[in-house]
Amino acid sequence: MLSKRLIAALNKQLNNELYSAYLYLSMSSYAGSIGLKGSANWFMVQYQEEMVHAMKFFSFINSRGEHVELAAVAAPPTEFPSLLGMLEQTLAHEQFITSSINELTDLALSEKDHATNIFLQWFVTEQIEEEENDRDIIGKLKLIGDNGQGLLMLDAEMAARVFVPPPTAAP
Repeated sequence: MLSKRLIAALNKQLNNELYSAYLYLSMSSYAGSIGLKGSANWFMVQYQEEMVHAMKFFSFINSRGEHVELAAVAAPPTEFPSLLGMLEQTLAHEQFITSSINELTDLALSEKDHATNIFLQWFVTEQIEEEENDRDIIGKLKLIGDNGQGLLMLDAEMAARVFVPPPTAAP
């Protein structure tokens, strides 16, 4: 049985994941509108991953005999200064999500809710990968600088990313 505090925190994280999806969907649209179709693809895959994350929270809350309480999702920005600016914003956002997951894990541990703690470990590991991917692309963009040809090469690399849904054996 989930405590009221844990239910509220899980619902809040579900909303955070939905905002993440909105943010990356907006970034995908913007990247496509400025001719960076590969980057648009990369952000679309990011959007799809965030929707899976949200649904993992949705399923977990329901599997514990509770119900999801959806909240309004804030509108994300619709314009960005550059691809580098988008990736820096992405990294900052993922660091916020990491902090939120860590706080949620701390709450589960403090309430001795081992099932929730086990569920959250997937997200703890996932956040390491999310931040690393963002830092890698930021590093490449900083090396590229104002080199248009380099930007197009990186954009082509980002086009190769594909969405791979995680196994569905557990919520």
